[in-house]
Amino acid sequence: MTGTSPAERPLAILGATASGKSGLALAVAERLRDVELVSIDSMQIYEGMNVGTATPSADERAQVPHHLINLVPPDEAFTVGEFQRRARAVLADIRSRAKVPVLVGGTGLYLRSVIDDLELPPQFLDVRAELEAEPDTELLHARLLALDPVAAGRMEATNRRRVVRALEVCEGSGRRFSSYGPGMEAYPPTQFVQVAIRWDRAELDRRIAQRYERQMDAGFLDEVRWLNEVGPSRTAAQALGYRELLAHLRGEVSLEDALDEAIRRTIRFARRQERWFRRDPRITWIDAPADVDSVIEIWDRVRGTPAS
Repeated sequence: MTGTSPAERPLAILGATASGKSGLALAVAERLRDVELVSIDSMQIYEGMNVGTATPSADERAQVPHHLINLVPPDEAFTVGEFQRRARAVLADIRSRAKVPVLVGGTGLYLRSVIDDLELPPQFLDVRAELEAEPDTELLHARLLALDPVAAGRMEATNRRRVVRALEVCEGSGRRFSSYGPGMEAYPPTQFVQVAIRWDRAELDRRIAQRYERQMDAGFLDEVRWLNEVGPSRTAAQALGYRELLAHLRGEVSLEDALDEAIRRTIRFARRQERWFRRDPRITWIDAPADVDSVIEIWDRVRGTPAS
């Protein structure tokens, strides 16, 4: 079968946190010529937060070009819209040099903003300021539920950042937050071939715990001390592991309890990532441990079919 070229239908390697997607993407890039990796991770965009976000190392970045990591300092706010703008520019640049972009990451909304060119809602800073003055996040979630039950149902009532953003749009625009773009439940044809790694849940839980062990050995706590001195943005301060270790540095919990909570929170997050990706019928799943040959075979095969 004669299919389209990799440049015409580039690859996205997806999966839950600690699933090994970054290592797999690097292996694919080393196997094939002219591939450059594009991170789709909402926390790897922050400078200096490298250990806790498992940002590719300097050696890995020297082997294969990586994009959209270490973009802004951790005390700076960063939006999905800004990520979308930068991603568009990066993809255009890669293609202009006759290279092939391979997306890699686990931040579902960032991914959809790129592969589906989502219409992103505007900001209403005055409305947001009023909402931020309300300390009760669950009360704000109840207000959102009344205005946009679809959006409210997609987020935890305690996830302040997401609740405030959705409510800001509802009250500022007069439109439901969930109405922007084709809707997150729509999966239109896309040029990207998407492959996701699927682990047994117990094994993924073990990998998450082991990764925290490695990160602590690599200086994660020192990185969090530095972040605490910098003064992280609200988003950066909520990053997996960072929030718990920041609480430890404030004397609120022991280091052991902080790590236990970080592991539990990360496992819950991994479950949500899996559910997000499972809803997308365009994704081809591959059982772990995934190998390069399997990914390239799927890429070749799916490129030979119409985008769907």
